Amino acid sequence: MTQREEVAEPRLGVVGWVRWAWRQLTSMRSALFLLLLLSVAAVPGSTFPQRNIDASRSAQWIAENPTAGPILDALGFFDVYSSPWFAAIYLLLFTSLVGCVVPRTRILWRQLSSRPPRVPRRLERLAAHVEVDVEGETEDVIAQLRAALRRRRYRVHAHDGTSLSAEKGYLREAGNLAFHIALIGVLVGMSATQLLGWRGDVILPEGKTFANTLSRYDTFKPGAWVDVNDLQPWTITLDRFTADFESGTTGRGQFGAPRDFEATTTFTPAEAEPKRRAIRVNGPLETGDGTIYLLGNGYAPVITVRDAAGTVLYSDATPFLPQDNTYTSVGAIKVSGASPKQLGFAGFFLPTGRIDADRGPVSVFPDALDPQLAITAFEGELFSNGRPQSVYQLDTATMTPIPGKDGADQLRILLRPGQSFELPGGRGSITFERVQRFAGFSIRTDPGKILTLVSSMVALVGLVVSLVVRRRRIFVRCSPGQREGTVVVAVGGLGKGDDEGIGDDVSAVAQCLRRPTHPEH
Repeated sequence: MTQREEVAEPRLGVVGWVRWAWRQLTSMRSALFLLLLLSVAAVPGSTFPQRNIDASRSAQWIAENPTAGPILDALGFFDVYSSPWFAAIYLLLFTSLVGCVVPRTRILWRQLSSRPPRVPRRLERLAAHVEVDVEGETEDVIAQLRAALRRRRYRVHAHDGTSLSAEKGYLREAGNLAFHIALIGVLVGMSATQLLGWRGDVILPEGKTFANTLSRYDTFKPGAWVDVNDLQPWTITLDRFTADFESGTTGRGQFGAPRDFEATTTFTPAEAEPKRRAIRVNGPLETGDGTIYLLGNGYAPVITVRDAAGTVLYSDATPFLPQDNTYTSVGAIKVSGASPKQLGFAGFFLPTGRIDADRGPVSVFPDALDPQLAITAFEGELFSNGRPQSVYQLDTATMTPIPGKDGADQLRILLRPGQSFELPGGRGSITFERVQRFAGFSIRTDPGKILTLVSSMVALVGLVVSLVVRRRRIFVRCSPGQREGTVVVAVGGLGKGDDEGIGDDVSAVAQCLRRPTHPEH
């Protein structure tokens, strides 16, 4: 037997390990770490094309990266916000915040309902300390000190007739608590949007009508609890789209800069009369089942393709996607009804076209002052691999260029409104009929946006309060002075954390006393 008997530490059981894990998860350090981890986990969502936003770009990225693409796809990097690992971080953060808030709420309630602690025996050991001799009675001095402390917003309690305990700064912990509760509100609001909200995008040329049904959307992302067959019926027609660009003659700003966009529409709710409504960039339209935002615009030249017999194979307003501030736009015309080989045209739409010797076809102004269509022609199979394709791009993997005249390797066509071009080899003709504009609308239902907005504002206010407000305690003790009719007043202060202003509070309280004879610091 050794002189000092060693006692083995008891091993933690299952309950012990669960308690330890819960304490670790609900600690403030874990909450901050999970918040940082959530922000890092969201980075792939802005780095890789997301399938719910643009399925064709996601498929193209995977096809162009045959080694990394399938691995990243299996890990959910193209559906980040719907992936299990992102949801796990989200739920852990929510649990951690709830675990932090509940016990801290109890602590704050106990502090508010309890009295400040008694005066310490030795006030000189506190961070700030002042002693003064004053003339007067102890009761009068205590009354003056109580009034001074209350003027400085302290909660004061007298344990006996000769001492005071005062405390303030509960708002600091309340702000901290409000910040964490607001973060929970943000998470709940985001969850409500993900589960109950939906978002759809549509490109609508002038004169066309859109009906709020799933099949009419270009892209549609429903929440997990959304019934896509229960969308509220309504229609919207784009009557006219107007854009105002800086021409340089008014001196208001940069040449070609946009000034205003406005979509004039006819909105028809279910079982109601049509209404004329204008939609602007910062002026959306409320439908009752969602909000219609104006997100983009461009040109949709009306193009007609006929076969050699004059039969119309394709005739529609074809949106071209703007690439720069002068609206040099790219697009594709896909004629799947052509035979024996399908036809495809890809190229540029130029609102105010110029053919530059170095850059090729470009637009020099965003408005349609001299519209031109510069395209090349292909033939073959348009949709061979079955992958989703962008409406603005032509997949030429299984297509061959149509040769031009005079032995040119590729046929190049330049058209203005009203002009036609005969395709070689009896393939028919293509006609540039006229120019229309299109508007890009995004329809969103976001049931959690109000909660998220209010929670974000509360979080900001709570954070500011927790950083500005200081938690302080001041203690006062009065004792008889050496001379008759005097009182020795000892004032001590204690701040939570680094608080350089506690000394000023202590000095201000001591200076409120009348007729001080000599201070001692």
